[in-house]
Amino acid sequence: MNIPHRISIPEWHEIMLVPEIRESWGLGDETPEQFAEMVYGAHFAFESGGPGYIGDLYVIHGDALGEPMTLIRRDGRLVVV
Repeated sequence: MNIPHRISIPEWHEIMLVPEIRESWGLGDETPEQFAEMVYGAHFAFESGGPGYIGDLYVIHGDALGEPMTLIRRDGRLVVV
């Protein structure tokens, strides 16, 4: 079912480790809880309608309008697509 799920604290921690995310938000010593308060985010169990990606899909967005960042798992690690 294609409904958004809440991002867990361990997932926020993993998202914070992605270099593009650290750079985009200027992260330093923030905790996952602090980061989660600054960002809109959702986790989807993505299933493509055809051949393609199946797995975790995260969409995160800051507090200013613009394009959200989308992350998927590639070789077990989260990457920005």
